Amino acid sequence: MGTWRGGPAVLEIVVPAFNEAGRLPAGLDLLCGKLAGLPARAEVIVVDNASTDGTDAIVRSWDGGTVPVRLMRCERRGKGAAVRAGLLATRAPYVGFMDADMATDLAALDEAIVLLREGRPVVVGSRRHGRSVVQGYSLPVRRLGAITFNRIVRDLAGGIADTQCGFKFFDGPLARAAAADLRTAGFSFDVELLAHCVRRGASVTDIPVVWRDRPGSTFSVRRHSLQCLLDLARIRARVRRTPVISSLPPVPIVDVISPPAPSTVKPG
Repeated sequence: MGTWRGGPAVLEIVVPAFNEAGRLPAGLDLLCGKLAGLPARAEVIVVDNASTDGTDAIVRSWDGGTVPVRLMRCERRGKGAAVRAGLLATRAPYVGFMDADMATDLAALDEAIVLLREGRPVVVGSRRHGRSVVQGYSLPVRRLGAITFNRIVRDLAGGIADTQCGFKFFDGPLARAAAADLRTAGFSFDVELLAHCVRRGASVTDIPVVWRDRPGSTFSVRRHSLQCLLDLARIRARVRRTPVISSLPPVPIVDVISPPAPSTVKPG
């Protein structure tokens, strides 16, 4: 079997960024370092979501070494809008997205790649997985809200217990088809994106992660909870009236070698 390094990117990762000048350099450094160690040609797409703090300048000047880092601009505000734009700009057989702060330890990427190559169409990190390690998960009210939120939407998102972890990977054609149908611009977009994958016949596989809370999140329980509930009502209505698609998009045949065995990460 051949190596991924010589040809087009086999893996593209979208990083949505709204005023992330403070956290993005460390995040990109970690991500590019991880991707450079894979036997895959991988690329990063940073989607600047109308930032005003110099986020775009950081990306333009970024040297990712062997890992190309591309800048996109998304003027429509909202994480969902930025992820949608990024996914639709991909071309690779495997794609994904993750948060700029890299709160999810990148060791999980090894398992995600293995599962994608085995034919799992959607692989998501879950902080509620029995083998996950979660450190400093914000305020109790936010944690309780997340549990309640995920119970409400579990039937839409393939039965997984954590729809909001910012670490999701997909078969490329499936992700692009689902993103084309995505209409939610705000923080509830993950639910709709997964729902569009599920109605295309895709199963969703959750994997354990090591997740560390990072300061600087733009999500606020007080400011965004009502909007999230309104978005969920719209998502349910939208999914109900959208026809079920009985087959997945065709998956390209990719000649690859196995990535390194998943590393063991010990909580710090």
